[in-house]
Amino acid sequence: MFSARGSFRYSRGVSFSQILRKNVTDPPGLTGPRTQIPDPSKNILDPPVSSASKTAPAATPQDTLAGVIDRYERGEIHPVSVLYELARVLDFHLEMKETVTTDNTRGFYFAFCVVIDGMQYRTGMGITKKIARHKAAELALQDLLPTLEDESVLPQAFDGPPPLPVKELLVSDFQALSVSDVRPHRAMHEPKDTTNHQIRLAVQDQLTKLMESNPEFSACSSSTAAFIIETPRGCEVVAIGTGNCNTNESVTSSGRVLHDSHAVVTARRSLMRYLYRHLLMFFSKTASLNEKCILQRSSSSLLSLKSNVALHLYINELPKGTAQISELRLNPSSISALEVNTEISLHLAVEGKVFSVFSAFERSATKVLSMSTADKITQWQVLGYQGALLSHYIEPIYVQSIHVGDSSCSDIRGMKITVSQRVDCITPHLPMYYCMVQPHISLVPTVVASTPSSTPGTLAINWSQGDNSLEVVDCLAGKTVEESPFKSGSALASRLCKAAMMNRFKLVGKEADRQDLLTTSSYREAKMMAKPYQEAKNMLRAYLMQQGYGSWLVKLTSSDHFSM
Repeated sequence: MFSARGSFRYSRGVSFSQILRKNVTDPPGLTGPRTQIPDPSKNILDPPVSSASKTAPAATPQDTLAGVIDRYERGEIHPVSVLYELARVLDFHLEMKETVTTDNTRGFYFAFCVVIDGMQYRTGMGITKKIARHKAAELALQDLLPTLEDESVLPQAFDGPPPLPVKELLVSDFQALSVSDVRPHRAMHEPKDTTNHQIRLAVQDQLTKLMESNPEFSACSSSTAAFIIETPRGCEVVAIGTGNCNTNESVTSSGRVLHDSHAVVTARRSLMRYLYRHLLMFFSKTASLNEKCILQRSSSSLLSLKSNVALHLYINELPKGTAQISELRLNPSSISALEVNTEISLHLAVEGKVFSVFSAFERSATKVLSMSTADKITQWQVLGYQGALLSHYIEPIYVQSIHVGDSSCSDIRGMKITVSQRVDCITPHLPMYYCMVQPHISLVPTVVASTPSSTPGTLAINWSQGDNSLEVVDCLAGKTVEESPFKSGSALASRLCKAAMMNRFKLVGKEADRQDLLTTSSYREAKMMAKPYQEAKNMLRAYLMQQGYGSWLVKLTSSDHFSM
């Protein structure tokens, strides 16, 4: 399965022990020579530097970045060599990814693009792969170098990976380390403080408006998750969800029961409704609607977010699962123990609690299981937040930053391990347009203070931009409550259920004149027809299994076999 693109065994670099090594620094008083550990982010499957770079003078460790850039501008260093030197010094993940030529290119050309920390740069083309990589590197440097002009954002060159600690440490031992004690990250990929402030205010304002109109449901807001769109005009909330448990109903084949009502899952399904609205705006062929639409034609046959649009996620609680790591014992003399550490394995959510997939707990056919919210975020940062159905129309859409407003949380290291480090070498194995995007994750002031009196119970609310009112769902029943300001009908099926999504999918298919999609006989068939998405999903799950994180939960297919 993996031979065509290389074995995961030689590209992993994200084993449990290596992840934990990346997240500690020198214990106080440690002296002596550094132990050189292979760089876990190094991926030997990346295309080698072309032969032209071998004849050019290599950048030495003594070179300052300014010196390297100056030599490149004088034509003394190959652009691919410059990128790898920048990656070494600035500590970012670099890939040269083979892609496709643009639609208006005639003749046979190879195409490559540079991917830095999940951000894809312009495509370079050439009649040979060597020329295409050279061009892709030049295009990336044209965009990247101007951002490096401010030397205040450039860290000092780093001699090697952090040394292996010589004594057992707990997370609590290094939580107090200052930012200067940790290996520096690229400041240019971090959202500006003004953006962070705008995102928090946007969530707070929108939530306040909703709760002022529906004060009886204000207790639900303590678990708020929200998606925010950033444009040149500012930040605006486009989807909100709350909730903290799964349904206790048996899995049905009607597609009209919500099985997972955790806040981020609810918000993400609200985001999907928002995207369906914008697809209808795009295919309406109305100039005023097209101007407001966040989607545009891309070089592929799919749509993409406009270049000046970015997506962000706010969560008021640290998501359940690996992100809530409370204590990690870092004992390098027992690497084998770390390799089977269940703390950062995949987790299952059942009845409001989470368990490692390696744990022995009673499984019942009547209890609905789901992957933990933290694991789902990991998946969405690889597959995109649009899901299988929307991937028929849209390229993968990723979150650029995650803002954690949990007032009881003092360390988000577990969140960073969960979302970024477990799968940070998977991109070369993924199909076209898919990659692992590492979001900037930060702690921010909460928008809603959680108090004992604000316990949300079993209710969840959802809203997306364009809705006249919010919908309130009973998480345990998986359906809308009678008191909900919005009800879709007497059956009380939620507007977030699979059947509702399938209805919107068909509506967009009609507007887009996609007869191939209109003839699908079931929800499952429509999902399986999204072949690149399914390939990426299968690759992700095989990768997680190969790395030792456990098996992804296989859903009962009976829940997807309904038709409209």
